[in-house]
Order: sequence, then C-alpha cells, then structure tokens
Amino acid sequence: MKDNTLDFAVIVLYLLGITAAGVIAGRKQTRSSTSYFLAGRSLRWWTVGLALFATNISTVHLIGLASSGFSDGLVIGNFEWLAPSCLILLGLVFAPFYFRTRISTLPEYLEGRFGPGSRTFLAFMAVAGALFIHIGVALYAGAVMFKTFVGIGINTAILIVSLLTVVYTVTGGLKAVVFTESIQTVLLLLGAAAVTGFGIAALGIRGIHSLEDLRQAAGAAKLSMIRSEGQFSWWIMLLGYPVIGIWYWCADQTIVQRVLGAKSELDAQRGPIFAGFVKILPVFLMVMPGVFGYVLFRDKIEAQGPDSTLIVLVKELLPPGLKGLVVAGLLAALMSTVAGALNSAATLVCLDIVKRLRPRTRDRTLVRIGQATAVFVMAAAIAWSTQGEKFGGIFKGISQMITVLAPPITVVFLWGVFWKRGTSAAALATLVLGSFLGAVVFVIDFPAVSIHVFGADSNGNPIQFITHGLGIPFMLQAWWLFVICSGIFVAVSLLTPRSDPEKIARYSWSHPLAAITEKPFAGVFDPRLLALLLVAAMAVCYWLLA
Repeated sequence: MKDNTLDFAVIVLYLLGITAAGVIAGRKQTRSSTSYFLAGRSLRWWTVGLALFATNISTVHLIGLASSGFSDGLVIGNFEWLAPSCLILLGLVFAPFYFRTRISTLPEYLEGRFGPGSRTFLAFMAVAGALFIHIGVALYAGAVMFKTFVGIGINTAILIVSLLTVVYTVTGGLKAVVFTESIQTVLLLLGAAAVTGFGIAALGIRGIHSLEDLRQAAGAAKLSMIRSEGQFSWWIMLLGYPVIGIWYWCADQTIVQRVLGAKSELDAQRGPIFAGFVKILPVFLMVMPGVFGYVLFRDKIEAQGPDSTLIVLVKELLPPGLKGLVVAGLLAALMSTVAGALNSAATLVCLDIVKRLRPRTRDRTLVRIGQATAVFVMAAAIAWSTQGEKFGGIFKGISQMITVLAPPITVVFLWGVFWKRGTSAAALATLVLGSFLGAVVFVIDFPAVSIHVFGADSNGNPIQFITHGLGIPFMLQAWWLFVICSGIFVAVSLLTPRSDPEKIARYSWSHPLAAITEKPFAGVFDPRLLALLLVAAMAVCYWLLA
C-alpha cells in the first residue's frame, strides 16, 4: 500500500488528524483529576455508548472475527450477540450503584462493599488486565496488520501507533479518549460496511443473490448461529460467556470508566444499552465478510491462513482510496482500545494506589503521576506485545488470559451486588485463590509450556493438557473456575461475620428484582423499556440466523 499514493495519504492524514483532534478535545483537562480521569463527569449517553463500542472493538476483533467467520461461520458471532445481555446488566444493575456512590474506579466500589483489601488486589489485577490484554495483544495484532498493508516492520509499526496514541491520551485524559473514540467508531463502521458492500456485489457477480443462495454456496452450517456440538455449542456459550462477559462489560475499569464519566444516572444507564444496539452490527459487518471470503477466495485464504481473511478481502475487493479508509478504520480500532486502557491504568494507579498511600497528594500532582503512568504502561505493553506469536494465535492468546482473569472478579461483583450475606473475607479469599487457580490453568495450557511438557500433534501444534487432553475448551474452563470461585465465596461468607447492614444497603440491591422495580416508569426513553426493545431485537436477529 505504500506504493499507492492515495491509500498511503489517507492513512497518514487519518493518523495525524485523529491525534490533533484528541489533543484539541483534551485541552484544559489536566486542571483537575476529575476532569482528567473522568472527563469532568460530563459524558452524555450517546458518547458513552459509542466509546464503549470503540474500546471493545479492537484490531483483534476485526481480524479475528473475519478469520473465524471463514473457519467456523457465523457461530463466532455469539460473542457479539451475547454482549447486549451483559450491557443490559451494566445499565440496569451496576450503573446505578456506580453513579450514586460517585466512585472514580471499580476497586473503589469494591472497597465500599468489601473493604480495602479487595480494593487493592483488584486494582493490581485491573492494571495487569489493561497492560496484558487490552494493550499488549491489541498492539501485536495491529502491528501484524500494519506490516501486511503498509510494509512497515512489526516493531516500527508498534512504536508509531503507540507514540501517536500516547500523545493525545496523556495530554487530554478521558475527554480526549472518548472524543476520538466517537469519531473512530463511525470510521470503523464505515470501513466494515464498505468491505461488506463490495463483498455482496462480488457475490452477485458469482450468481449469489439471496441468503439462501449463500447458504448453498457456503454450507448451511456456516450461516447458523446455533451449534449443538463443538467448542462453540450453544450450551457452552450460555455457560461460559456470562462469566467472561460480566467481568468485561460490568467490572473492567477500561470499559466501565466511560460510564463513570456520565453526566447523569440516566446517561450512565442509557449509554450501555445504546452500545448493546450497536453490538448487533459486527455479525453483519465483521463476521459475515469472513463467510464471503470462504465463498469468493477460499483457495487464496487457505494458502495464507484464516487470519489473512480480512486482508485478502480488502486487497481483492476495494478500490484505491477506500483501501486506505479501511486500514484507517483498523488503526482506529487499535488506537481506541489502547487509549482507553492507558487512561484506565493511569486512573487506577493514581486513585487506588497513590491516593490511598499518600492521601494529601495534590490534585495536579495526581494528574502528572497519571501521565507518567500512561507512558510507563505503554512502554511495558510494547515489550509484552512482541511476545504475541508465542500464544499460537492472537485469539487464542487473549482468550487464555481472559479465562484466567475473569472468573473471580465476576463472582465477587455478581454475588456482592445480589447477595447481602457476602463478606469482606469471602471477597478477598475469592480474588486471591481464584486468581491463583486461574494462573495455574494458564501456565498448564500456555503453548510455549505445553509443547515442551506434552509435545505437539501431527501438525506441529502444542498439545494443551486441559483444552485437548481433558477436552475442556476455554469457555468451559471459565465456567468451572466460576463455579469453584462461587463455592469459595459462599463457604467463606457463611463462616465469617456479617458485614455492616448500612454498607450493604448502599452497595447492594435489597432483592434481585429491585433493579427493575425500584423506580417509577420514566417514559419512552426509560432504560428498562430500551432494554426490553434490545432483547426483542436480539430475539429477531437469532430467529433470522438460527
């Protein structure tokens, strides 16, 4: 692409333009820690929703969804269409507590419910998640894409994108991040729509003019969201996804920080539900093109590997100029994820660690520490991102890390908000023991370890003892870790003294249905009605592609 002046110009102009936009949007945001870390609590629901989507959809998603669409079909889209259920939980169940208690970080909420020990432990876990999952893996995926399209080496690509993202994130804080994310979401969806549109046109040339024609060309299984067997069977998805999804959407600082910066409680509730509607689109704009690639360019993609699906589609289908726009969309996804994670890591370090150790730290000093933290975390993530190839695949790597991190956090937040008997000792024990068990699972199935201990199969792939030997895919690993962590939480809670009733009343629902019945109906834009409409929309979508 560097030989095509128009495409290269589009990419360069985008990188410079989005950096300048972030710097301008974030000016004067360093005057106070609230402005820098939470955008002065001024975000409206549409900004919250778009920012949630942009932070979620990284280059890992774009390349991985197309790749999985080619290999497995639309079934991988369940990761997108199950997300709205967790976003409804965020909007209706968790957001009211987050907004009413005026917390700045999720560890701060956990301290209110379970005490300082849980807050400290979660803060370190959250920083690790931002560094290793949100930034490190995303940088590696983006660099691979950058190298393929632009011809720049992986390390150079990582440095370029990292430097530009750091510039507006460090100087402008959350306001700069969410402003650029709103722009990047639109660009990302336009680029994905372009690939889908040109793919449909190419199918028409091949004589494929309907969904039924596509089913015959690709095979009925490719276009079905529901499977009864395999690692993505419906029952495995229903058991495993909520464990990962509740942590990711409801209890991960990188995602939820946009909700914490909402202007009002209604904005904090409507934003996630709006994001849930936007999450309908990736199946059609990001997974479906993978199926198109299977029909149109199967031999070429198989020769290069499934991860080349999106790259082949862009190269084969799009005209000059539009190719540059799509690559800019891919960079937008990468920069959004990295910027959001950097800002959340800085917030966690300053408010959950520095502020607690040194309560008298001046506000402007906190901002400076936050800026330094962002730079340090990015440097560490750059070093980690170079190890991406050792996971045996980008999607595998991020799945393994999430499986380790999610279960104990999901248990503590879910039981904590619904079960008043949960105690501080139970929360800390669950976080510590659950994280240790997850780390053991991670090490056992880590490809670089597995290939030395358990050997490789006939294709040279590492034999992972838990995944292959015991037949427990990563989604079921997450489920069983959740069950074990829940057992720890309940047992320790019943063996330790009850928590303060006043504290419980402030941080937990009085009964499981209180989130729905607490408030009077507030008209057509009531979050509960919007959530019901979202559920109906998802039911229709599943009916169409079952």
